[in-house]
Amino acid sequence: MMRGIAISRRVMSMIASHKPTLLIHGGAGAIPEVLNDEEARAIRAALTDALSAGYALLEDGKPALAAVVAAVSVLEDAPWFNAGHGAVYTHDGRHELDAAVMDGATLRAGSVAGLRHVRNPVQLARAVMEHSPHVMLAGAGAEDFARAIGVALVEPGYFDTPARYRQWRDYLRTAQVHETVSSTNYFGTVGAVALDACGQLAAATSTGGMTGKRWGRIGDTPVIGAGTYANARAAVSCTGWGEFYLRTCAAHSICARIAAGEAHEVAANAVIMQQIPALGGSGGAIVLAADGRFALPFNTTGMYRGSMDAAGAARIAIGRERPRICSSS
Repeated sequence: MMRGIAISRRVMSMIASHKPTLLIHGGAGAIPEVLNDEEARAIRAALTDALSAGYALLEDGKPALAAVVAAVSVLEDAPWFNAGHGAVYTHDGRHELDAAVMDGATLRAGSVAGLRHVRNPVQLARAVMEHSPHVMLAGAGAEDFARAIGVALVEPGYFDTPARYRQWRDYLRTAQVHETVSSTNYFGTVGAVALDACGQLAAATSTGGMTGKRWGRIGDTPVIGAGTYANARAAVSCTGWGEFYLRTCAAHSICARIAAGEAHEVAANAVIMQQIPALGGSGGAIVLAADGRFALPFNTTGMYRGSMDAAGAARIAIGRERPRICSSS
């Protein structure tokens, strides 16, 4: 009996030794060049609020999955990112939203694509994982499922913002002259990865896709293994030119490299800084290993990103500057 108690105490000690960690991103691209000081402050505040919302759950002993969904929900509700309220317009002037979640401990996953009325796509992705026998639902069927289980729906105009409307109008004028697609149309995806007190990992990603997308185009975000992946060794959420992340199975590739013994930074750089640019793509990712170490690589001029660990400080960065500590609003 005493031996059993000793073992239990040792197991509890091991569990308690894990220090929760949360990383987030709000998209990669030519970010510093297009922001004024007021916008930069607002974006840092939104990133800090997302970190605070997710990390509060980790501190309360909640699982990593709950933390990443909470953090991404905050980013979906903010107008500054290409997800939820603030999503980009399609070629036809609509919004089509995608999201995914994955639980690294169980390899369970859920994703949604082509949504037009779901306020928080990441929450529906979690519901697909937890309340359906499926992994991915798309379009009208996904929204029928949302109605059936009570996930919040909104009118399409909820996702509009003046800045995105101007961006769409600029795109239409450019598209009339140049039929080529610009890589700058692909950025703004949001995501989170977390390590909880039990040592378990999770990832979540949400996006409005690319500005001017047509024909029901779906990128890497909702495709498990491309834009979103988590296992027992690592969790990854990606942002960038989705076609290249799809072709390289980027998120899974990074996790697989770490599981095979590569250091987290080596694995992240091999895919984000080498493989994807070699094919002509660009973007970034947030990568969190099971030992709490992490990497935030990006091959663009900037990536909205942040982290929070046991020290309780939110560290935020936008361009290539070192992350700085920000207080919650």
